[in-house]
Amino acid sequence: MQLNKLTSVSLAVAAALAIAGCSQKQDAPAGEASAASAAATGNVVKIGFAAPLTGPQAHYGEEYKNGVTLAIEDANAEKPTIDGKPVTFELVAEDDQADPKTATQMAQKFVDDKVNGIVGHFNSGTSIPASKIYSDAGIPMIAMATSPVFTAQGYKNTFRSMTSDTQQGSVMGQFVVKTLGAKKVVIVDDRTAYGQGLADEFEKAVKASGGEVVKREFTNDKATDFAAILTTIKGVSPDVVFYGGADAQSAPMAKQMKRLGLKAPLVSGEMTKTPTFLKLAGQEAEGTIASLAGLPLDKMPKGADYASRYKARFNMDVATYSPYGYDATRALIAAMKEANSAEPAKYLPVLAKIQYKDGVTSSNWTYDEKGDLKDGGITVYKVEKGEWKVMQTVGGGAPAADASAAQ
Repeated sequence: MQLNKLTSVSLAVAAALAIAGCSQKQDAPAGEASAASAAATGNVVKIGFAAPLTGPQAHYGEEYKNGVTLAIEDANAEKPTIDGKPVTFELVAEDDQADPKTATQMAQKFVDDKVNGIVGHFNSGTSIPASKIYSDAGIPMIAMATSPVFTAQGYKNTFRSMTSDTQQGSVMGQFVVKTLGAKKVVIVDDRTAYGQGLADEFEKAVKASGGEVVKREFTNDKATDFAAILTTIKGVSPDVVFYGGADAQSAPMAKQMKRLGLKAPLVSGEMTKTPTFLKLAGQEAEGTIASLAGLPLDKMPKGADYASRYKARFNMDVATYSPYGYDATRALIAAMKEANSAEPAKYLPVLAKIQYKDGVTSSNWTYDEKGDLKDGGITVYKVEKGEWKVMQTVGGGAPAADASAAQ
């Protein structure tokens, strides 16, 4: 009798759990349900993503990730098919902490997980070592990395989301000499692949344009006290101080330059052209000049629409990198669809020749033989009244602004 009672109770509990399980499945979000359905039939296409998601560079990685997320959501909303079968694109995101060693570990993890493609890494210092692992596995990667070394390695799987430091450094070196009229230039870099690479290209362009580099200094990407370096710099009375590195260093450098009475403007690259720099540097940000690949957001082919949708989705404004992450992801997906396959070996040749005409940042997203973007402009910005204002755009299909109006 006792056994019968226990059996009845067990059956009742099992039935209740089964009903609860059915209820939970019915209440699952549509996106999760479709992903689960696709997973059950083996039609999930995994897109790996790696960037710093913790630490002092996390704001770069999170914004970059947002662009990739939005691109995948947009692609899935289109009910995509590959080889006649419905597919769901799935983001597999990892934090590489802007650390080369961690990045290679993440890269091997992605290979082991059999991801179909990579958007990332963010930093040149992480993208370069990770690219060897992806190359050996034959997995295409579209990185934010701007160091010339990244695509000069000869790998067939490496592509960029932005113009290289060769292009950006060249434009800025000419700009400070020919437009700003600088004769004496000081250069500081953080010794990372990005910072040193950008500084090297900038130095070449300054010299080629007739300017003189009177001093070259270096620091690291963890430093915040630049008193010793800036004191020696002040002694040579430069017309411009160029910094190759991130906003976590350029912001305190800008503050300390003003407090030491250095009159020369701080000039830097796209990792300084951020809302975070403005917050960290405060009123001492005024007059800082920075370059950024591509057109200003409001001049991008689909910039206004993207800005609106990004704000609605993430409740924040576009900062710097997310549109490039978005386009990189859409270009990767477009190559898979055109090749009618998500297998890396089959769609990689298509990606190399892709002509993606529907981008946010460019209506002609295409690569040269190295994997560098062909149609990349550079825009120069200046901080005025606490905001980044356009000074001049070079290339990319936009007419140059009147730089004198921003000086």
